[in-house]
Amino acid sequence: MTRRAIITALVAVFLATLVPLQSFALHARTRRTRVRRAHVRHIRWNPVLRGSRESMLRQNEEIDRLGLLRIQDDDELDELIANNELVEIPESQGLRLAPNLLPNRRYCKPWTRDFVEDMGKAYYEEFGVPIQINSAVRTAQQQKKLRRHNRNAAPIEGDEASSHMAGLTIDINKRGLTRKQHKWIEDYLKNFRDQGLIEVAEERRQACFHVMVSERYGDYKEEQEQPPAQTSSRAPSVGTE
Repeated sequence: MTRRAIITALVAVFLATLVPLQSFALHARTRRTRVRRAHVRHIRWNPVLRGSRESMLRQNEEIDRLGLLRIQDDDELDELIANNELVEIPESQGLRLAPNLLPNRRYCKPWTRDFVEDMGKAYYEEFGVPIQINSAVRTAQQQKKLRRHNRNAAPIEGDEASSHMAGLTIDINKRGLTRKQHKWIEDYLKNFRDQGLIEVAEERRQACFHVMVSERYGDYKEEQEQPPAQTSSRAPSVGTE
């Protein structure tokens, strides 16, 4: 056999071996892709605290019922802060504010502050760590800018306008929560939603729970803090004939 014939035979053997290997690799990649796609198809977004148009309408009805201003700019915001119509959200053991939240954006209505303080205290007692507030009051100017890169952000006017602009609403961070922590927050918020004291939506694209607090939470809190009615231990007097 000539040298040329030997080389030709070796090349033929090499090619015969290479084709099945390429076919196997292609099959393996295709199978992995199918598995990944099948996995993605089975993911369902089905939160307990789903937002809705009806909820947005109720939030704006509450704002109108209270006759609240929808804050347009920083001048109006600063005036409300100066008049104590908005109060600062204080950090504590149970409550942390996102580092990127500007100083004059760390405000809300007094009853909203009471709600989030109470929630933070209960959460800390359960898990030993604080909840985080990602957002509180916003101006219409800020909301308009937000809508440029966040298509889910509420509009600045109309029946479904953002309730952040009235100072009633806070966003609670959900990034990094364990399943147990997430379930606890769901249950806590659902309880007050069912009592008609808050409107809440778990956001999908933003890692937060959107919570609007009704003024009625202030009345609820006062009732909870009242001491129980005392009953007299004295025996009733008996009349004489």
